[in-house]
Amino acid sequence: MEIRETLVNRFYDYVAIPSQSCANGGTKVPSTEGQWDMARAVQKDLERRGLEDIHRSEYGVLTARLPAHLPAGFTKKVPAVGFCTHLDTVDVNLSPVVHPHMVKNYDGKDLVLNADQQIVMTTKDHPELLRYQGDDLIVTDGTSVLGSDNKAAVTNVVTALETLTSDPSLYHGDIYVAFVPDEEVGLFGSKHIDFSRFPVDFAYTIDCCELGEVVYETFNAGSGKVTIHGVSAHPMSAKGVLVNPTLLAVDFINLFDRKETPECTEGKEGYIWCQAVQSNQSTAVVTLNIRDHDKTDEARKALIRENVERLKKMEPRARVELELVDIYGNIADAVTDENHKAIDYIYDAMKELGITPKTIAMRGGTDGSYISTQKIMTPNYFTGGMNFHSRFEFLPVSSFVKSYEMTMKLLELIVKNA
Repeated sequence: MEIRETLVNRFYDYVAIPSQSCANGGTKVPSTEGQWDMARAVQKDLERRGLEDIHRSEYGVLTARLPAHLPAGFTKKVPAVGFCTHLDTVDVNLSPVVHPHMVKNYDGKDLVLNADQQIVMTTKDHPELLRYQGDDLIVTDGTSVLGSDNKAAVTNVVTALETLTSDPSLYHGDIYVAFVPDEEVGLFGSKHIDFSRFPVDFAYTIDCCELGEVVYETFNAGSGKVTIHGVSAHPMSAKGVLVNPTLLAVDFINLFDRKETPECTEGKEGYIWCQAVQSNQSTAVVTLNIRDHDKTDEARKALIRENVERLKKMEPRARVELELVDIYGNIADAVTDENHKAIDYIYDAMKELGITPKTIAMRGGTDGSYISTQKIMTPNYFTGGMNFHSRFEFLPVSSFVKSYEMTMKLLELIVKNA
């Protein structure tokens, strides 16, 4: 079976397992049962390939090791390398069930994803489609995301392990893998990695989009929760008594600069995102996301504290509580002269494969954002998928294959340059 067919078939198998994470899952990790199903499926694939030290933790983190296979008499030290991919897909209020199909030899026209529901991906709204004219595209029926974020990466890594264990002519050092849950809801899975089971010199995530993308700059991320306790009263006797927490939540949100929000910023511009408001007659909770590429996220936290104090002065009868939490850091802050080689290998591999690099500062984070804070440099390269977190997500098969080839080339170069 050609590698292209192997990748596509395995990808279809994985996306058939509903494994959305849940932002309201509380403290439970994984947040959904579907992620356990996904972990068990991947574990079976690792067992079939004879990997060692396979372990699935109480948090659904699946780790394993492929021992080094090197030429007889090879005496150089080959760095141990890790690959981390996430098991969950994002929940954006679409169906958890994915119905993928392939558009063969895409003709450059609008794509009718679902005729019954009149869901059409137009080239006007999605001009990126035109770059893939003549390619085969994996798409959905428009009722769900596709899940190439991150099941294309899971497929990539498992297929690379299959290739290595099937061909004794392919040499490599120790390879460790970690498949983690709940990346889409705050990197909770990677924070539960037992790093004694992932003792690598450096690692990679495969969790960005189009062919050639490279990421080793991400946001610093934090979250804020402001809880406003008002005073409830019946409307007939509310004058001078009622303290409406819903209106105070609106007042609080309006204290922020409307232009420093996700929809008004780009590139390395940070923001505070008032992501949600939940309220009733007595209590309102405002949820905030804090993002910045540099340490000005500390200034944004200070602004939130300042606005909480302003709100308290505006309505002294209300009780206002603030909780601030750091979620992940910028990978770039962990880069040193000693660990930069992990990044260099990506560009060397792309050069040998004829791929044009597209280095981006990601307006988000990856599991590598957290792993890099654990003194394991973990840059990120492309899956090939497009339009993540959307019903219009699609996966060009040629880019998917190139992502797999990147994984294989990295392993080759790490041995070659030992």
